[in-house]
Amino acid sequence: MTPLPLLKDATLEIDGRIAVLTFNRDDVRNALTSTELVSDIPEAIRWCNENIEISVLIMTGAGSAFSAGGNIKTMGERAKGPPHELQQAYRRGIQRIPLALEQAEVAVIAAVNGPAIGAGFDMANMCDIRIGSTNTQFGETFVNLGIIPGDGGAWFLTRLVGYQRAAELTLTGRVIKAEEALALGLLLEVTAPDLLIPRAKEIAAKIAQKPPQALRYAKRLLKLAQKQALEEHLDVCSAYQAICHKTEDHQEALKAFFEKRHGQYTGK
Repeated sequence: MTPLPLLKDATLEIDGRIAVLTFNRDDVRNALTSTELVSDIPEAIRWCNENIEISVLIMTGAGSAFSAGGNIKTMGERAKGPPHELQQAYRRGIQRIPLALEQAEVAVIAAVNGPAIGAGFDMANMCDIRIGSTNTQFGETFVNLGIIPGDGGAWFLTRLVGYQRAAELTLTGRVIKAEEALALGLLLEVTAPDLLIPRAKEIAAKIAQKPPQALRYAKRLLKLAQKQALEEHLDVCSAYQAICHKTEDHQEALKAFFEKRHGQYTGK
């Protein structure tokens, strides 16, 4: 395993095959803009991708919020330059997060400890699994400030809840609480606040027990399935399956199945 990345506004902790990324800017409710989180998050994902010893990444926020998204106090400053400069700022800034999460090779679980608003909501939607606490709130609130989801939020939200519900949430800018988010399928589960991280780790541990290479290929297929025609997707499936059949972990999984024990996997 390579040395941990040097992060500025977040911490990355390793527990076996599970990495936990915690946003540490509670002073601005873990805003993604005007903090180093916009760089820390892609860097942590890059590190996880490079280390086969990691199978799951949990993302959560320190303090009361998961992420407030954009920092409203500094938002006015960003509007002073010409449009082309602002466009480049988005491409080199906040848009690095959806690209990094879309390219994540490990399973990503959002442990949403509190409000996830604007880009914070979108970031949660970019993850594979979302677990919330009773303190969780979601809001696609860009329109309330006269702007739009510049981080690709509409792309992710429509895929999660369908066009009609995504339109209602985006065009009204209303904030929903945990139980409604659960009913809409935005959250997989809702826990008490003190049980959120333990439950996220419990789910992560079940994933991390599986053969590492098979997990990463399965994750790629889930992402590709959103974009590919069936014939093209089946062609990729056959290639990935051929690779998996040739791994040492596949043989170990077969032995473990017949011997009625947990497999011991190396990622080879």
